[in-house]
Amino acid sequence: MSGRITEILRDSVNDVWNRIFNHPFVTELFSGSLPIEKFKFYVIQDYNYLLTLTRCQAIIASKFEDPAIMRKILELALADVSTELENYNKLLSVLGLRLDDVIKAKPSPTNTAYMNFLLTTCSLGSPYEGLVSILPCYWTYLEIAKYHADKLSNNPVKVYRDWASVYLSPEYAGIVNDLRGIIDGASDYLMKDVNRLMSIFRQASIYEYMFWDMAYRQEQWAL
Repeated sequence: MSGRITEILRDSVNDVWNRIFNHPFVTELFSGSLPIEKFKFYVIQDYNYLLTLTRCQAIIASKFEDPAIMRKILELALADVSTELENYNKLLSVLGLRLDDVIKAKPSPTNTAYMNFLLTTCSLGSPYEGLVSILPCYWTYLEIAKYHADKLSNNPVKVYRDWASVYLSPEYAGIVNDLRGIIDGASDYLMKDVNRLMSIFRQASIYEYMFWDMAYRQEQWAL
């Protein structure tokens, strides 16, 4: 087994990622046929998820000795709590949602499980295990946007087009490449734990699929 470790991780989850690319929520979002209530549900859940993702990035950064890597991850966390969440504030306004209502919304069962998985992995695992656990979130969005890019020109829903265009930007691709670069920079060191990293990467990828499915079903707690 050789090559950059993120390529190995990616190749190990082709089956899961293909399911993500072709999930009804994703295909309908890019074509413009997704019911807006499903998208609103997704946005509310994703906003709360992003707060947890930012906490995870801070935890990961604190575990690195290399100040350059620490700074890169903290810059990513800062981007999430400033730029990305600010974009969400604008999106909420377009959708007729209030920030207070979104913050108070209870995370769904799937969202709760995913956030707990990330927090546990980032808190108890190595910094590289933490990075591997958050990578599918960033990377799948880039690949989803590329996979369905040709649908956007005929998408009649402006809010969907605007949302998707973020993940087709060079800036977003740069974020994904930066994350991959940190992990790949330690490929020789990490190869001894590749099976463990593959397991984490696959679990996070499955949670990504489940997140889309949760949003499509507008999942609620049984009680």
